[in-house]
Amino acid sequence: MAEGTTSALPVLLVIVPAAVACLIPILGRTWLWSREVLALIGAVGAFAFSVWAAGEVLGGAVLTAFGGQLYMDALSALLVVLVSLVGLLATIYSLRYMKHHAEGGETEAAATERRLSAYYGWLMLFIATMLWACVSNNIIMLYVAVEASTIASGLLVAHYWNRRALEAGYKYLMLLTVGITFSLFGCVLVYTSGANILGGGRGLLVSELRTIAGQFPTTTVALASAFLIVGFGTKAGIAPFHPWLPDAHAEAPTPVSALLSGVMLKVAIYALVRTVSIFYPEHASVATFALALGVFTLVLGDLMALAQDDVKRMLAYSSVSQMGYVLMGFGIGTQLGLYAGLFHLVNHALAKSLLFLAAGAVIYSTGVRSISQLGGLAKRMPVTSFCFFAGALSLAGVPPFNGFQSKLALLTAGALIGSWWAVVLALATSLITVLVLLRAAKSIFWGEASAQISEVREAPAGLCATMAVLAVLCLAIGVYPQGVYRPLKAATVALETVSAPRHQLADRLPSQAVPGGRQFAWKAGDKVCTNRLLHTR
Repeated sequence: MAEGTTSALPVLLVIVPAAVACLIPILGRTWLWSREVLALIGAVGAFAFSVWAAGEVLGGAVLTAFGGQLYMDALSALLVVLVSLVGLLATIYSLRYMKHHAEGGETEAAATERRLSAYYGWLMLFIATMLWACVSNNIIMLYVAVEASTIASGLLVAHYWNRRALEAGYKYLMLLTVGITFSLFGCVLVYTSGANILGGGRGLLVSELRTIAGQFPTTTVALASAFLIVGFGTKAGIAPFHPWLPDAHAEAPTPVSALLSGVMLKVAIYALVRTVSIFYPEHASVATFALALGVFTLVLGDLMALAQDDVKRMLAYSSVSQMGYVLMGFGIGTQLGLYAGLFHLVNHALAKSLLFLAAGAVIYSTGVRSISQLGGLAKRMPVTSFCFFAGALSLAGVPPFNGFQSKLALLTAGALIGSWWAVVLALATSLITVLVLLRAAKSIFWGEASAQISEVREAPAGLCATMAVLAVLCLAIGVYPQGVYRPLKAATVALETVSAPRHQLADRLPSQAVPGGRQFAWKAGDKVCTNRLLHTR
């Protein structure tokens, strides 16, 4: 398939879950069993089309539809596979978990049987809107897709309809709607400037805007960047725009928490990087600001996580910190920095989804969320215990799990450009992450058992299976990071915006660019250099 080939795949991977989202409320009222079946069909269909499309893209194609309005390159392919994978696992997890709640597994948060139809409908719509955002090439439609995911996920956050859930849902919708409005201002500014140069509808296409962003006035770049960072950064949980995140992640149903933290934050930062990075490398100050904001975010997030006793709130604040690492990689701006940022994005999606699902298994079996009230679960819940520790060690950057590989790449990228202040702070924060997560894991699974959990049993097989898949992925990528090198390399090339032709950029990428390989630098001829996009020696 040639580059720029028109394909139905970008449409199908969005349409399938969206169509299912429309059918579930209709059929689910009459045949209650149909909602779970339809949800599985939607999730499996989205994942299948995502993998199919990603295979085409890795073969060298760029898939387009509707005259380039939908655009799927290697970066989009990486995100859609990630979203659809976590979406599928969250859907499978929901089958037993949400049934348990509907039957009154938690008195305070019990949901009626009929409300489950609404849950699965909004869940499918949430997945569809995130996939739409990942393949949207129209800068205004990108904003619309991200905002649509806010509405769908906001109703999921308030699903339990108790006081805490309603407060969290209201706070989530209000803060994100106001915050993301700033990104609309930024998108309009970029479009206006691009249309004056390109003319017509071409000024709406991100792929076209990348080619002429260097001609934008400096004031337009500064103002548009600020709006985009505040807008999409709010959705991504970047500090100081993160106050909605702890409440929403804590009060949402656990499968939704896994989606929010595992992939929704990634879609938002994808939108941020996809738009702001068009100003690289002509406006290096944009990347410098992103680096500083990323470091501030990772420090603040872990310090707040350190003070939490609610396991889901602790994980939510940890997500703020980890998004700081991702933004740090993009702010470094070198090829290795971009690669490391994308690598950590993938690793965090897997590990944090795993941690939320493991926390949900604990809540399912005990009905308790407070870390101080839990203990001694390792013998009673061995699978959940292993999975929680796997996720914790991954996020803490402990080998042989995947988080170690991406964090090592991030620290190396920062050191190569001489940003030692960022490296030192990131390393120190990583030690706090170890303290936060392993202290929680030790307390929950190895602490003194309380009388109220004396009859606790392991979570059902469906919950354990989804956790096991993520745990195996975290370990497999950590042991063999070269397995994800090819898609990450292709996504890095797609993200770069330099004047060199694409094939020259590919030649500069390393044969072993991942930690665990033989080198981190890029080769240019017989010389080894860091090939900075935004920094000079």
